[in-house]
Amino acid sequence: MDSKNSPATAKTKKQNRFTAINPDSLNDIEKQSLLELAFTVLQLLHAPGTELPTPNQTRDFLRLLLAERKAEIFGCLFLDNRHRVIDTAELFQGTIDGASVYPRVVVQQALSLNAAAVMFFHNHPSGVAEPSHADEAITKRLKDALALVDIRVLDHFIVTAGESVSFAERGLL
Repeated sequence: MDSKNSPATAKTKKQNRFTAINPDSLNDIEKQSLLELAFTVLQLLHAPGTELPTPNQTRDFLRLLLAERKAEIFGCLFLDNRHRVIDTAELFQGTIDGASVYPRVVVQQALSLNAAAVMFFHNHPSGVAEPSHADEAITKRLKDALALVDIRVLDHFIVTAGESVSFAERGLL
């Protein structure tokens, strides 16, 4: 038997069983199952105690978490000093175009979890991920409040079903 075609060689090759799947060929139940599977995988990558995966995987996780929400949700990824996830928390829920965010609550939650760093996230149900002046203002207020207790702000993601914006990548932090 040729060593290239041996069973041991076949088992060591990584295969992607999903490459042949075309989204157009899936029915609604299969699409929902696939979304649930993707969300489960992303949740495992963001489980407490795990180091954050790539920024794109974090974006995908947040998009799946918030994309279908009809009201604005603001939350935080709380991280330890090695940027491992302590908790993912949805802290505030608003209306279709805004949510009230209170720095005191964010600081209290971060301190109660003994977080060393945080990433903020919120959705825009409108489908437009561009940061507003209000988004920039609350990010600055939160960053200033957390700096008083030595908690770093690593990023703020605005997500929609189709896209996301990173404040860090835009130089807004």
